[in-house]
Amino acid sequence: MARDELMTVSQVLAELGGVSRRTFYRWRELGNGPSALRLPNGELRVWRSDFMAWLRGREEVSA
Repeated sequence: MARDELMTVSQVLAELGGVSRRTFYRWRELGNGPSALRLPNGELRVWRSDFMAWLRGREEVSA
């Protein structure tokens, strides 16, 4: 398993394949985005493990 790391919002967006920054922040407003921490400078960071768990939680089960 890869070492856990903090991801920037830009890195999260790149992993999501082009989701816009506006969409990401809207998801957060609605409580649907991945858990994040706010640094003292106001920037957000997401633990890779939290991001991956969030993605797994959005998988659809095929019937």
